[in-house]
Amino acid sequence: MKLIVVAALAVCALVPCVDASSSRTTTVAWCYNEPACNSSTWSTLFPLYCNGSRQSPINIMSANATANASLTAFGFQNFNNKSAMTTVQNIDNTVRVTLGSGVQISGGGLSGAYDTLQFHFHWGNGSSVPGSEHTVDGKRYAMEMHIVSTKLTYNRNITLATQDPTGVAALGFFIEPMSGNATNSPASWSNLTSYLSNITTEGSIVSVAPGISLDDLLVGVDRTKYYRYLGSLTTPNCNEAVVWTVFKQSIKVSSDLINLFSTTVQFANSTLPMTNLFRSLQPAQPVTTQPASSAATVHCSVALVALVALGLALIRG
Repeated sequence: MKLIVVAALAVCALVPCVDASSSRTTTVAWCYNEPACNSSTWSTLFPLYCNGSRQSPINIMSANATANASLTAFGFQNFNNKSAMTTVQNIDNTVRVTLGSGVQISGGGLSGAYDTLQFHFHWGNGSSVPGSEHTVDGKRYAMEMHIVSTKLTYNRNITLATQDPTGVAALGFFIEPMSGNATNSPASWSNLTSYLSNITTEGSIVSVAPGISLDDLLVGVDRTKYYRYLGSLTTPNCNEAVVWTVFKQSIKVSSDLINLFSTTVQFANSTLPMTNLFRSLQPAQPVTTQPASSAATVHCSVALVALVALGLALIRG
């Protein structure tokens, strides 16, 4: 694509690009909403990876997910740290929150510990027009939060991590509106979204005051139930380096706070609000999940024994 054409596209981005909203840069523009640079063009603009065979996001078919006993519980180190978030920034293609050192994940079937670097969001157009990247059984959620981590051995260097087929671990959390008429809820999300009015334009960045943790944002989510597959970054360069974990339970946030994302922050060099920040679905990949719990198996066995006993009693009677 010629740069003179790119310059005319208000919502195209000549920005750092590697999903994870990383530190590696490219001089080729990409965007979400303009025909010349939206996700339908990425396989041509960035053919090395965006045209690959394990691309993300995907539609997860729950009935097709196979059992994998190695998908154990995660360890979440310093997810309760209310001072871990350092900055929140409008990087033109999303809102990114950067984390200080010491936040890590382990377990969960991963090969080792990973440093957690940042999290960012994908959304549609308010709570009524969904914009999650992954879908489950065809359902798209209002938003999706991606928590991005890299193998400990790469010392937080995402450029190195994206050269490793399992160098990046991404945790995907769906976000959907609370039921009822709740507003400004939960309090943790009210706190986080209060920063959006300070980062309306591309490149805007503000410090995050202590008082909110990752655990606070993930309130109510059972983090022991999830899907797993090997995929890619969901923006250029689409490196096929990601161990994806997509959690089954969603985060519940009041509609008014969800709406702030698509009405407050703007694309670069434009007054257009950021909307529809998600890549189109890619071909299916093998997905695994935890096997049925032993507790459920025990309950079924007890119920079966009881039914057999009742049947014998009726026959004898």
